[in-house]
Amino acid sequence: MHSITTPPPQSPSEPPSPAETIDKIIQLLTQLLPSTLSTISFASRWQILRTKLASLKSLLSEVSYFQHWSDNPLLHSLLPNILSTVYRAQTLCHQCCDPSFNPGKLLMQSDLDMASGWLSKQIHDLDLLLRSGVLHQSTAIVLPHPTANASKEDLSFFVKDLFTRLQIGGLEFKRKALDSLIQLLSEDEKSASVVAKEGNMRSLIQLLDLNSHDSLRELAVLIVSILVSMSDYSRKCLFEEGALGPLLRIIECSSMPMKEKAAMAVEFITADTDFNAWAISAYGVEEIRIALAEEGAVPALVQLLVTGTPSAQEKAANCIAILASSDVSHQILLGSTMFILELGELIKHGNIMLQHVSASLLAKLSISDDNKRAIGGCMGSLMKLMESSKPDGLQEVATNALVSLLSVKSNRKDLVRDEKCVMRLMLMLDPKNEVTSKKFPVAVVAAIMSGRSQSCRKTLMAAGAYGYMRILAEKEELEGVISKVTNPHRRKEVVCVFSNCQ
Repeated sequence: MHSITTPPPQSPSEPPSPAETIDKIIQLLTQLLPSTLSTISFASRWQILRTKLASLKSLLSEVSYFQHWSDNPLLHSLLPNILSTVYRAQTLCHQCCDPSFNPGKLLMQSDLDMASGWLSKQIHDLDLLLRSGVLHQSTAIVLPHPTANASKEDLSFFVKDLFTRLQIGGLEFKRKALDSLIQLLSEDEKSASVVAKEGNMRSLIQLLDLNSHDSLRELAVLIVSILVSMSDYSRKCLFEEGALGPLLRIIECSSMPMKEKAAMAVEFITADTDFNAWAISAYGVEEIRIALAEEGAVPALVQLLVTGTPSAQEKAANCIAILASSDVSHQILLGSTMFILELGELIKHGNIMLQHVSASLLAKLSISDDNKRAIGGCMGSLMKLMESSKPDGLQEVATNALVSLLSVKSNRKDLVRDEKCVMRLMLMLDPKNEVTSKKFPVAVVAAIMSGRSQSCRKTLMAAGAYGYMRILAEKEELEGVISKVTNPHRRKEVVCVFSNCQ
């Protein structure tokens, strides 16, 4: 008994030409179709088989009308399989017409169902081949790439042929088709829209499935990551065809290179609203982020953030930062102590981009006091980041993250005990230091003083904070700065504390 996906092989012999094979199939079908009317058992199954056999004959006749049909390499493997299936159907028909033949009801049902399955697959492949339009031209096993001056029609034909091979061909055909797609996309950035328009995105996404061959899945995730980064149109097509779910499964359980590419694709799909104009009009970015949360994006990305390479961590952190604005994702992140702890580690030990994204997330999330205490060790790193003028926005997110951590009493005490941190803070307050905007160190001082701790006040006074704050006050900067960055109920208290400290 044979599986549905692998019809019975032909007897070993000199392989006939495609023309000879198709003639033989049509001849057999011409004889077989009337015979199916004489079957005396399993009438309903034979009615279905008869319909499929008639469709097969019609499609084969249509294929043979094309001038270059026999040049198509996909037919060289497809036709022998069809011939084998028709032979099998002929044998089953003879058995069901013979009243003396009794192989067992269940066995015959199974054989008929398998034959029906083979026919369905082969009819689908023939129909796809006809609809793709690739039979209109002669094609080789290795399809030549369009030149830089190729017409839109030539490029369209090339893409259709590749996707036809991707859907019908065997492993090697699929691999070569994917390689050709990668080459095309890398050589011509405008080709992404053509690939998305003329190619079957669903067939590409199906190769992301964990059951696909590893070599095909690796190439497919690379192509998807390239497509979503190249144009809004291709990004829209992949999202609409359901690429997010398979990409997240790859992030959960695949090799690190594949995880990184999948994370990059998710990052582009969930990019900001200015970049993804299509998302606003078609779905709303919030809907996309909710869909991602429901697909299980956050746990998968957090795991990648913890275990990935620096590059993969950066992409995962960017994705999480984008998703954090969704209420669903926000709650998931707040409930993940592992995630909060990892943010602290990345702020301390990550590269500058990871530190930036992690500080931004820390500033956005309303994490518990226990978790703030648990990651208090990253406050020194945040203070150091406040001195960095590049990249843009880093000083602000580092300040906001630090101010968030300083809402906990023990963190305020730990910070003022750290001589290096206090020294950095004083250097940033110094009016002669123009690298850091004064609103950032003032915000930190305000956060420390908001607890009205006498020991914290004395430490800052001894370090020279009062002198710097007085100069800022004389320049009418202090209250204006504080008003922008601190709790309104604490503004007057902070100013008064330093005003009275003479």
